[in-house]
Amino acid sequence: MKKYLAEMIGTFVLTLLGCGTAVSLNCGVDAASVVGTAIAFGLAVVAMAYTIGGISGCHINPAITAGVFLSGRMSGKDACGYIIAQIIGAIIAAAVLALIVSTSPGLAEGTTTGANACAAGQTNGLIVEIVLTCIFVLVVLGATAKTNGATNNFAGLAIGLSLILIHLVGIHYTGTSVNPARSIGPALFEGGQALTDLWVFIVGPLIGGACAAGIWKAIETEK
Repeated sequence: MKKYLAEMIGTFVLTLLGCGTAVSLNCGVDAASVVGTAIAFGLAVVAMAYTIGGISGCHINPAITAGVFLSGRMSGKDACGYIIAQIIGAIIAAAVLALIVSTSPGLAEGTTTGANACAAGQTNGLIVEIVLTCIFVLVVLGATAKTNGATNNFAGLAIGLSLILIHLVGIHYTGTSVNPARSIGPALFEGGQALTDLWVFIVGPLIGGACAAGIWKAIETEK
């Protein structure tokens, strides 16, 4: 249960700080807001990686959990427990963020929860989420692999920095999810287009995570 609780807390922090920054900076209006939001998500991952990485591995993302499971690194029971905990953490974070904004609406520049939506249509959004999630999960699998030796001591940094890059590419297209839990929580409170497009941010990242697992199995060296 400690692993599941750690995943819930980690996803809570990622969603609250990442989406909270997107709301505060009105992400997408100018380059500075995009860069700021990207950095926020990346730094949140780095912080959590070094906080709960030794407890749960710090997936804080169902797409990563799916990739780790398909790579044979965890059981199906743990994978289900992780995903449920991640979604709960994201929902709690979105509720807290919505409450914060509702008490001081004049201070929030963006949407209520920083939810995702497909700016260029669902097909485009699906492609973007599949490709970016595949790259992100591949980095996670590689950076945390035991075959990488001492380099996996810096896995949290590598993962966080890669998430910054991925956000810089994807924010204008989808708001960048690459994480179903991070999208589910805010969408439940945002409603509207965010809820209509939610399936893209569930299906796309999970497909991307599965693709990354396949790629990693193909290139992974012998243990």
